[in-house]
Amino acid sequence: MPTFSSLEEARAFFVKDRFATENNMTLEALTEDGAVCAMELTERHQNAEGHLMGGAILALADFTFAVACNNTHRPSVAQQASLNFLNASRGKRLISTAYCVKNGRSSCVFRIEIKDDLGKDIAQAMFTGFKL
Repeated sequence: MPTFSSLEEARAFFVKDRFATENNMTLEALTEDGAVCAMELTERHQNAEGHLMGGAILALADFTFAVACNNTHRPSVAQQASLNFLNASRGKRLISTAYCVKNGRSSCVFRIEIKDDLGKDIAQAMFTGFKL
């Protein structure tokens, strides 16, 4: 059973995640076993070469994982994460979707797919969460 009774309740909880909100991350959708988040890209998200910073992509994946796993069990924290960069983004927005792979008694595993607003696959991540 989901922790949040509605998308609005989840948004109200995660608005307290200042790092996410101050970096243009938003919660777009919530499902029983996943979540969709997005991030509007600005110059703030660029590296020294003027390209999208890898840390910005990882931060969006982490936020999406946090929303999804805390909807299946709150509180939960990330225990392990891996991220594979697939392509450079030319878009203005990233969309991150979390899918529950395993929801166990004390841990959970989520696959995160990140695309840009042009439909290009940007990164894929796997997160393991620990249920407190």
